Amino acid sequence: MSDRFSKTFTATAHDIDVMGHVNNAVWVQWMEAVATSHWEADATPEQVEKYVWVVTRHEIDYRGNVTEGESVSAETFIPEGPTGARFVRHVDFRNSAGKVIVSAKTTWAMIDRETGRIMRVPPDVTARFSAG
Repeated sequence: MSDRFSKTFTATAHDIDVMGHVNNAVWVQWMEAVATSHWEADATPEQVEKYVWVVTRHEIDYRGNVTEGESVSAETFIPEGPTGARFVRHVDFRNSAGKVIVSAKTTWAMIDRETGRIMRVPPDVTARFSAG
């Protein structure tokens, strides 16, 4: 259980845009993939079954890029507890030199899978993703 999680992505030919580097939409897909992997790794099976997350906002700063065959390490972290139904999550992508080349702040809302309605993040979920 942790407020941090890492995953590595390698750019494929499908990820590359006309400029010869990873398309901005792919960075967003990778943000979703690392956040989802974090949820699935640290939530209980019951929580994964009962709740889903949807993005309500992305703020992204692009400071660099990678080309086909290059890898980036994505680290996501949750700096503080939820506000109602929402958790703010940060994602930093580092190139092979360790430099942050893409940085994002994303806001996720919790949905009750059965009702399809937004809901407050329960304390047992907060506890699994809190620092310390």
